[in-house]
Amino acid sequence: MSTYDREAVRRVLDRAAAEGRSALTAPEGRLVVEAYGIATPGEGLAGSADEAVALAGRIGLPVVLKIVSPDILHKTEAGGVLVGLGSAAEVAAGYDTIIANARAYDAGAAVVGVQVQQQLTAGHEVIVGTVTDETFGKVVAFGLGGVLVEVLKDVTFRLAPADTATALSMIDGIASAEILRGVRGAEPANREILADLIVRLSDLVTDFPELAEVDLNPVLATAAGATAVDVRILVDPKAAERPEQFTDEEILASMTRIMRPASIAVIGASAETGKIGNSVMRNLVNGGYQGEIYPINPKADEILDRKAYRSIADVPGPVDVAVFAIPAKFVPAALEEVGAKGAAGAIMIPSGFGETGNHELQAQVVGIARRHGVRILGPNIYGYYYTPENLSATFCTPYDVKGGVALTSQSGGIGMAILGFSRSARMGVSSIVGVGNKADIDEDDLLTFFESDPNTQLIAMHLEDLKDGRSFARTAKRVSATKPVLVLKAGRTDQGARAASSHTGALAGNDKVYDDILRQSGVIRAPGLNDLLEYARGIPLLPAPQGENVVVITGAGGSGVLLSDACVDNQLTLMEIPPDLDEAFRRFIPPFGAAGNPIDITGGEPPSTYRNTIALGLSDPRIHALILGYWHTIVTPPMVFAELVVDVVEEFRAKGIDKPVVASLAGDVEVEEASEHLYRHGIVAYPYTTEKPVAVLGAKYRWARSAGLLDGRTDGR
Repeated sequence: MSTYDREAVRRVLDRAAAEGRSALTAPEGRLVVEAYGIATPGEGLAGSADEAVALAGRIGLPVVLKIVSPDILHKTEAGGVLVGLGSAAEVAAGYDTIIANARAYDAGAAVVGVQVQQQLTAGHEVIVGTVTDETFGKVVAFGLGGVLVEVLKDVTFRLAPADTATALSMIDGIASAEILRGVRGAEPANREILADLIVRLSDLVTDFPELAEVDLNPVLATAAGATAVDVRILVDPKAAERPEQFTDEEILASMTRIMRPASIAVIGASAETGKIGNSVMRNLVNGGYQGEIYPINPKADEILDRKAYRSIADVPGPVDVAVFAIPAKFVPAALEEVGAKGAAGAIMIPSGFGETGNHELQAQVVGIARRHGVRILGPNIYGYYYTPENLSATFCTPYDVKGGVALTSQSGGIGMAILGFSRSARMGVSSIVGVGNKADIDEDDLLTFFESDPNTQLIAMHLEDLKDGRSFARTAKRVSATKPVLVLKAGRTDQGARAASSHTGALAGNDKVYDDILRQSGVIRAPGLNDLLEYARGIPLLPAPQGENVVVITGAGGSGVLLSDACVDNQLTLMEIPPDLDEAFRRFIPPFGAAGNPIDITGGEPPSTYRNTIALGLSDPRIHALILGYWHTIVTPPMVFAELVVDVVEEFRAKGIDKPVVASLAGDVEVEEASEHLYRHGIVAYPYTTEKPVAVLGAKYRWARSAGLLDGRTDGR
């Protein structure tokens, strides 16, 4: 904004830097935020009790006194804050008390003086802050403030800079948002003024990235304004540093050669069964890869009927990818040769790098790769698969069920679970990729490739961390507009108790930062591994819903209740059935059944009742998705139910009516075969659970909302 006084901020920061300070004093903090139009109470700095009394007289009693010291950040803990001083005598005595408390707390602390501040009592206490998150960079926070902020942790986060719409979503996104709107006659806070304050603070730290943490706590928000009562600012030149980044064009050029290579060299190829270099060779050959395969082994003349070469330098043609199957200590020298050959990718299967504490070797390898323009996948990985090219560059088993799901994992064990599930469920995949230590290639690079890959329709990722969360969030937001992006983030435990110098800094250790920013980016977060895999399997089968109205049709009242609960848990809207539709459903169900929603047709009904009610649900344009609850009976056996559901759904698909349909089947073991029959025909169905089918439907809805396909909603909820 043109009203920002950037020169005033620069003067304060230059002075602090010249003095070698990492924290601003409270008066300096006030100058900085006021330069960006953020209101603070009337105040002044006193160097004596008499000056404090004089300032209090000018400001107006009562006042608050606060110690001003660059060495005392937590003023309350040091006994450095006194409130409600209503007379000159109280102010004079208070000054002496605060100075004495500060000396007792830290005898060596540099004391600048005592801040005399107008005491404000009206308004809602909120916190607005920013922190330099190690994953996402500059992050802005909003929540209930005061002393309870770290107890309640009712706070939400977004990437900075934040625009007005984002700021308003933060205000409305906390659990206590209703309090700010005014309850039981209380004055509401002004949302627009609060949003403007959030935007101004996020602009401040964007313009001055060396501001590592800014804490405005509390901010008193009223119907007429928002005032930052306390300002705490930390400065760190390192907070302005950003990770090295490639352009999207550079990423796509390298990743295309890696995922669709015309030739592959296996460094450390072996003819000996049981060796990793042998397994990689066998998988490439037996998996059906049609490109050139060059075994590299200085002691062999031929491996698996292919001429072996002493060095990659001896290979007569170009090489796109080199798969490393040699001990870590030999990698640097071999990578120099790979780089000189002009390869695009080095697939580092070996362990013994950063994961074992050998960070120097890992950094050396990355440096060699950078010098030659080679991208590294790994190290410490199982390899990667790309089924459109019949490519199994891995020491694990080949995989050949082709489809539109791309899966990645940071862990080798999780990668094997992904492989096993995919094989068991016959889930068609385009790619399975291990990223391991992520010394170079990470999820951002893979997203960029999968975005442009016509063979990939959905991306599912297991990750323990993000190397550059800001870049990932930017890419994921773009990709998720057209392709669902699913993430299983390991390590969801609260790290908020870590040492931090501000409330915002402590709160940012919480998994909530990941949760909020991933949602802001349109990412669908899975709570567990099985959820990630079931979402990946089921979401592509479901058409995008055209609206929020969900109807449950069930043959068992108990299932109907559980399915309804699952709808609430997954942010799905149970449709309020209008009278004419209620009457239409009642024509097909017995008098002792129940219309409404769930629609309980009861368990003793023949197949025709299921068929008629499902057909009605599909035909009425006001209904946007169906959840079916089946109960095993001899009147309508499981396979009869499954076949009739497939028949009626396919009948409507032929007419151009394709709505999401999921099913929960309760009964004896025959419901397992019935569920598989439904799944094979594009209907997400599970036996023995009411939660899973609804969770998959809920994930599809969250993606549709984040992509703006439902009434313009993009909050992902």
